[in-house]
Amino acid sequence: MIILKSSNEIQKIRESGKIVSEALNLAGEAVKPGMTTWELNELIEKVIVGHKARPSFKNYNGFPAASCISPNCIVVHGIPSKKVILQEGDIVSVDVGAFLNGYHADAARTFPVGEISREARTLIDVTKECFMRGAAQAVAGNRIGDIGFAVQSYAEENGYGVVRELIGHGVGRNLHEDPDVPNFGNKGRGQRLANGMVIAIEPMINAGTAAVDFDKEDGWTVRTRDRKLSAHYENTVAITPDGPVFLTV
Repeated sequence: MIILKSSNEIQKIRESGKIVSEALNLAGEAVKPGMTTWELNELIEKVIVGHKARPSFKNYNGFPAASCISPNCIVVHGIPSKKVILQEGDIVSVDVGAFLNGYHADAARTFPVGEISREARTLIDVTKECFMRGAAQAVAGNRIGDIGFAVQSYAEENGYGVVRELIGHGVGRNLHEDPDVPNFGNKGRGQRLANGMVIAIEPMINAGTAAVDFDKEDGWTVRTRDRKLSAHYENTVAITPDGPVFLTV
């Protein structure tokens, strides 16, 4: 069931979103070669808790950390670790959620670690543009398929794979709500969008194949099947009479 949010509820999500944005901005500034993904997670958790909020991901279905930190070929759900050390030339996707005053917000960015290759930079830039093109379709009267079509078209025009198994979602009192928001689709198909809907649009774009593998040991980590790079860009977006409003920037 899709739950439309009032302007007051959207404002509460925005307050959670400001915390998410601050955590991501600080994470992006802190990322450097030699840093462990666990250290990055600790910084993020400190920001969230410092605002008297709760990390949305911690203990969510058993996830053990405050953030998902996913270097290189890890698409999403990377578990922070003291053993994973970021290296010059890596890219790292950081996914953060915060829960405050009864509402969640959710966003992700992919950051360079030191100097990165032109190919890696292009992947990051295209993934962000995929998000922007998808979000531009998040207006009342359009359909979910319009968002997915915009993301998929731009990614595939650039020769990249669009992950099918993992998708965006509604956001509100629960971290994951209806509707599903795939990063692929057909124009004019799917759920019609309405003012008051709040959704996480989150392209996950692979440098090579769209296919992914789910780690059977930890139950969380998702990698590109060909082990090529993947990038992730996400914001929580409100659909309003004034158009799409980003709540996590």
